Amino acid sequence: MDRDQAEKRVIELREILWINSRRYYVDNAPTMSDFEYDHLMRELEDLENEYPDLKTPDSPTQKVGSDLDKGFAQYPHKYPMLSLGNTYNIGEIEDFARRAEKELGEVGFTYSCELKFDGTAICLTYRNGKLFRALTRGDGVVGDDVTANVRMISNVPLSLKGSGWPEEFEIRGEILMPYESFDRLNRERVENEDQPFANPRNAASGSLKLQDPKVVAKRGLMCTLYHIPAQSVTFATHSEALDAAASWGLPVSGERRTVSGISQIEEYISYWDKQRRYLPFATDGIVIKINELDYQNALGYTAKSPRWAVAFKFQAEEALTRLVSIDYQVGRTGAVTPVANLSPVQLAGTVVKRATLNNEDFMSQLDIRVGDWVKVIKGGEIIPKIIDVDLSRRPEDSVKPSFPTVCPDCGTPLVKDENEARWFCPNTDGCPTQIKGKLEHFLGRKAMNILAGEATVEQMYNLGLVRTPADFYSLDKRGLMMLEGWKDRSAERFLASLAESKSVPFERVLFALGIRYVGETTAKELARHFGDIDSLAAASEEKLLEVRDIGDVIAKSVRDYFSDPKHLEEISRLKEAGLRFSVEEVSASSEALSGLSIVISGNFSISRDEMKRLIEINGGKNSSSVSGKTDFLLAGSKPGPEKIRKAEELGVRIIGEEEFMEMIPSGETSAGGGDIVEPTLF
Repeated sequence: MDRDQAEKRVIELREILWINSRRYYVDNAPTMSDFEYDHLMRELEDLENEYPDLKTPDSPTQKVGSDLDKGFAQYPHKYPMLSLGNTYNIGEIEDFARRAEKELGEVGFTYSCELKFDGTAICLTYRNGKLFRALTRGDGVVGDDVTANVRMISNVPLSLKGSGWPEEFEIRGEILMPYESFDRLNRERVENEDQPFANPRNAASGSLKLQDPKVVAKRGLMCTLYHIPAQSVTFATHSEALDAAASWGLPVSGERRTVSGISQIEEYISYWDKQRRYLPFATDGIVIKINELDYQNALGYTAKSPRWAVAFKFQAEEALTRLVSIDYQVGRTGAVTPVANLSPVQLAGTVVKRATLNNEDFMSQLDIRVGDWVKVIKGGEIIPKIIDVDLSRRPEDSVKPSFPTVCPDCGTPLVKDENEARWFCPNTDGCPTQIKGKLEHFLGRKAMNILAGEATVEQMYNLGLVRTPADFYSLDKRGLMMLEGWKDRSAERFLASLAESKSVPFERVLFALGIRYVGETTAKELARHFGDIDSLAAASEEKLLEVRDIGDVIAKSVRDYFSDPKHLEEISRLKEAGLRFSVEEVSASSEALSGLSIVISGNFSISRDEMKRLIEINGGKNSSSVSGKTDFLLAGSKPGPEKIRKAEELGVRIIGEEEFMEMIPSGETSAGGGDIVEPTLF
């Protein structure tokens, strides 16, 4: 490659890297894997080293990726907050060790080996033992002030304990979203037909930049800290500084290890490459640091990374397979989502046959076509995701797919809001898929908990028995016997569950209506705030915005829903059927748990909703995450490992179901809460 060719490639690489840096740090929606990004960055570094006159101060090789957001106040870091050099090769770790030995001489230094956490970087400042400020990495020099949000993270101490801490110091680390919290958040987003986060890192970064700290508090974030700038402390080694930080009550990782040679570094890497799969949070590699702080200072820094540390990145398991076809699925809110059908391929322990393509923009960015060979990974090792197309194997007759202009189900022209990345079918009351999706949602366990599933809804719809949820309450045994395979007992069980649904509390009825963006938590807040459906239906957007955690988008959606006469007519029919549309005051049956904050985790002999009800009617308070204010953790079978670890770390008492039942008056439990299944046919 001559200089002219090199210059063209440098310009091309810089544009690609800056675009993907923004998608990663700002949009929290990367379309390129870490491995691909690092590979392109390395290519750019090599070209700039070969042609030094092409290296400029604004090159991605000379600057840290920026997550600065105009919505937050910004402050400078006391010391630059740089990124780490990455490698996927053990040989380069050996080169790192040899360079350090050469520059430092025969001084007998050690290494600190630590997990590389896959979250979003944070810098905490403590002043006089109190949390003073929390800044994101930003551009490495200036960071966004997210102190109010970080205060909502339960394992970040607002005050230090013990003694010996400096009057003021910085400590840096990562904000993480544990898998348990990530799964819960994505389930809620899918239920509301919002785009799920691709991995826990994106979810953590997006959550930290929310404007409402109360919402952040519900996201289940955690913090782990791993570095105190040498200028801030007087310790001899990095490991001593972190030991001290742990004694002050700061959440320092317990998986670090001090080693004395390359063979022990390789042992540590090999161990965690396997064991990381059992951690409750995402990791993507190992960080190796020179342990002695004086030697760190002696080695110094490059423009964007320290010379005394390097990151070894684990390669995400990936597979190459063929894109067979693309389906366009319509959800219950009308959102049209493209889904890739793949030749089955083994990936991270499961067979992957399908992967989401997110939306039209994502498809265009990949330039994906049917017949392409595509690279698939599990984003965050959880969600199958297409990250690349092998253009060298593209069929000559391939054609770029056209995103549908009409609904694939009902043929209605699609619409796209300027603030949305997705297309929607506006035929909410006539599109069969939307109708059936809303009916299934209404019947769901977390909604009305009526004994029927997708196959039953399909039959009822095809026979013309139901079109709206209120139609369920007009069904009789004669009509149900028209369903294929149904006999007396099937019909009787369905009608019994229909009758029981009339006792479902208002907040679940509200959730069952399927108002766009109104999930379980939002429905509960709206029900508690307004008390009944009539007050909610009459509320203006301004009044809706007064409700905790309700923003402009949800307020507009709720207002639009109740402005539609067809929806008001449906609610009137459901009222006539006997459903509850007002909050019933529940008086405490005892004060056995008065003032106690309780977190539940795992499975019990009764439903989790019933367990929460028992806590409330006996004077207790249900909390979602373990903190220093938690009185005890109620653990059933298969409790969340992170909650157990956190409880043990904070000294929170852990009790089982049997002990809990002994704490409250007997005879208070009620049946219910089981999973929905199709009726047993006789």
